[in-house]
Amino acid sequence: MVPSHASYLLIGGGTASFAAARSIRARDPGAKVLIVTDEPEFPYMRPPLSKELWFSDDANVTESLRFKQWNGKERSIFFQPPSFYVNSEDLEKAENGGVAVLTGKKVVHMDVRGNKVRLSDNSEISYEKCLIATGGVPRNLQVIERAGAEVTKRTTLFRKVEDFRALDKVSREVKSITIIGGGFLGSELACALGRRSNESDLEVVQMFPEKGNMGKVLPEYLSNWTTEKVKSEGVGVITEALVKTVTFNNGKVEIKLKDGRLVKTDHIVAAVGLEPSVELAKSAGLEVDADFGGYRVNAELQARSNIWVAGDAACFYDIRLGRRRVEHHDHAVVSGRLAGENMTGANKPYWHQSMFWSDLGPDVGYEAIGIVDSSLPTVGVFAKATAKDTPKAATEQSGTGIRSESETEGTAVSPVASEAPAAPLQQKDEFGKGVIFYLRDKVVVGIILWNVFNRMPIARKIIKDGEEHTDLNEVAKLFNIHED
Repeated sequence: MVPSHASYLLIGGGTASFAAARSIRARDPGAKVLIVTDEPEFPYMRPPLSKELWFSDDANVTESLRFKQWNGKERSIFFQPPSFYVNSEDLEKAENGGVAVLTGKKVVHMDVRGNKVRLSDNSEISYEKCLIATGGVPRNLQVIERAGAEVTKRTTLFRKVEDFRALDKVSREVKSITIIGGGFLGSELACALGRRSNESDLEVVQMFPEKGNMGKVLPEYLSNWTTEKVKSEGVGVITEALVKTVTFNNGKVEIKLKDGRLVKTDHIVAAVGLEPSVELAKSAGLEVDADFGGYRVNAELQARSNIWVAGDAACFYDIRLGRRRVEHHDHAVVSGRLAGENMTGANKPYWHQSMFWSDLGPDVGYEAIGIVDSSLPTVGVFAKATAKDTPKAATEQSGTGIRSESETEGTAVSPVASEAPAAPLQQKDEFGKGVIFYLRDKVVVGIILWNVFNRMPIARKIIKDGEEHTDLNEVAKLFNIHED
């Protein structure tokens, strides 16, 4: 049964919604919060779907959805067990309020002046405050969409629990999988499947238009080095690959590239970005940003009176770095939490930078903050890595299993800078650990910590201060990368 009213209505059942629910309840302990999601599941975290779940020893992992964090402790991808939530039909009369989740329901229309929404089954819910956290849907390549049913049914667009289950099954049944896309998701899935290919005779290929993995984010030398790492995980990497046509012939999917190269495969994973879900813009009279996509909101994540937006679908104004839209787990946490605070009257602007991380297997990992775009000028300072400088060691040390640093808040204490000089690196293998600064008008707007962990508050402070630095080698010393 659909409740007719909720004081706080959260549209979308992902990380941003859950973070908002948690912060609303913290500031308004009797609050009645209703989450409406079109997925069948309760709110869960997405990163393990392309990261830790693939490295599980549990044969039953697709059912249990439990993963070992790099620190060896187990946890579920679900933020809370079902018992945490109130039944939606009991929400209105729940004495101390609570959080209820309506699963498998889609909001299709908003009446902003009437403070109510309509669901696909025509039921209506009125609200006092509303959050839109609808996330996005994976993009596809037009050549795949045009290729017909045989190709479509052999293509995975990866986003949800059901996609993880489907790809896991496919990877055990076919001989070859080709991943199209060189970004975070494509590279993580390539490494995960590559690791699996070592145990079976699965052939894993990754192709993308850039010159190296993460080519839109990492400077070229680091992108090339990352590609070598991905290859060493058992992945055949095809760079500068522009897909011309995709067809189905003699039981195989054939991917023809513009330069004439041909790849035959059993299954395609298209990891080519996310389209923010903005279907409610029209009925709600909300502005969609022409440059970045997503609902345009102010620095307090507000779109209109009583309506806020958080997560992947929010195009927000960052008072430090300007207008942005960010698609990462920690941003969903940070923006969801801020929206929840502002829905309960905090009036706080967005400035706390979210971070994101990507691990290519347990030995290479990086954390990043701010605007990291390889078209910006960069300065990298590197040192030799030790055994401590891996994602596995980092989570063992921090005790938090999923590296969303915002959930384990730390404050920046500038450590004493270490004195060792930054040696330029000649040997091609030694981008062991380091700091990469991204500059705009001589000011640091983004930082990647490469195999350097638990130092994010320092990076956040540098971006917040927004000063011009004459010598970034000196700034790099704040991260103590030269200590043993």
